[in-house]
Amino acid sequence: MRPARGWLLRVALTVSLALSVGACSTLQGVLVPVDEPVPGTSQVDMLVATTRKKVDPVQMFSGDRGPGAAFANITVSIPPASARQVGEVQWPSKVPGNPAKDFVTLKADVIDRAQALAWFHRTLRKTPKRQVLVFIHGFNNRFEDAVFRFAQIVHDSQAPVVPILFTWPSRGSVLAYGYDRESTAYSRNALENLLKAISSDPSVGEISILAHSMGNSLALETLRQMAIRDGRVASKIRNVLLAAPDVDVDLAREAIADMGSKGSRPSFTLFVSQDDRALALSRRVWGSAARLGAINPDQEPYRTQLEQANVTVLDLTKLQAGDALNHGKFAESPEVVQLIGKRLAEGQTVTDSRMGLGDRIIQVTAGAAAAVGTAAGLAVSAPVAVVDPQTRQTFGDHVQELGNSAASVVTP
Repeated sequence: MRPARGWLLRVALTVSLALSVGACSTLQGVLVPVDEPVPGTSQVDMLVATTRKKVDPVQMFSGDRGPGAAFANITVSIPPASARQVGEVQWPSKVPGNPAKDFVTLKADVIDRAQALAWFHRTLRKTPKRQVLVFIHGFNNRFEDAVFRFAQIVHDSQAPVVPILFTWPSRGSVLAYGYDRESTAYSRNALENLLKAISSDPSVGEISILAHSMGNSLALETLRQMAIRDGRVASKIRNVLLAAPDVDVDLAREAIADMGSKGSRPSFTLFVSQDDRALALSRRVWGSAARLGAINPDQEPYRTQLEQANVTVLDLTKLQAGDALNHGKFAESPEVVQLIGKRLAEGQTVTDSRMGLGDRIIQVTAGAAAAVGTAAGLAVSAPVAVVDPQTRQTFGDHVQELGNSAASVVTP
């Protein structure tokens, strides 16, 4: 065992040294507010509820787990329509970003519960039909990833809603799948408390939940927990949108069934794509027969099961989007985000993260998140990181994750 352990450490060290001149961490400070807005830009003002750990004002919240729920109020400035395409998040190449062409923040304040409630009531009064949209991001999302992606969805869908982002502790690394998955379980009570607080407000008309990828596990298990605890899901939670859910089909079916009869549970809309490469990898890692977001809804037994559960399905398999992994089509397709906004506005039932070429190589070679596979992925992606800016930004984090894994292997 010791020779293998020594090889693992040598690989980590070799790769780290090979990229020491080019590796750097992800750009810090993108949420630091700019001084003034630019004419022609749009703004999305959102409430953030999170179970992440509060850190310095530059980063705001990390990928670590906090002791309880925390809140923030963030206003995102979005570039003019002439400078962007619907479905895209324009990340700054340096700090501070340029509001004329980048997503930037105009305000980013950590607030307490009382201030969060005051913001909520103030915003609700200005919102037609008093609709609320709660977004739950997926795997491999840093805090700023979730903020900018949600701002893009709200802006591009033109949904007349009170936007609330629920962000759970994700490491923002393709090597932290297990940690992220357990963080969704850690966050169930906080999400349930948030949904109950919103639902109990007599001024609220209805609530929709939009969950992506691994965030669907958090959404489904929280609603199931609520139904078991209270006898049903809160009646104001009308729509649940499951976008590319990284959830085992059988677990999803049981969770929905535990929420009660069709008339007493929310309406579910499922976004699937059979060419979703991220979910294909997840299926291999977990040994699952199928992940819910990658099924063929026209095949049995899925067709009958979906009909019996009264789940509306949008098959995005043939839809072309900018996500090379085909995992974020719901947010990157102009047609889909505008459909979401239109349906929400009419009261009807209806990626995220930044990943470079080297990230995708690492994700494929990592296999079941074993340290040896990770080392192989890092070795292959090292030359790629020299030429691919996104890989170069995240490579240092991957090496650190590998070092942590290696340390745990050699520790007696």
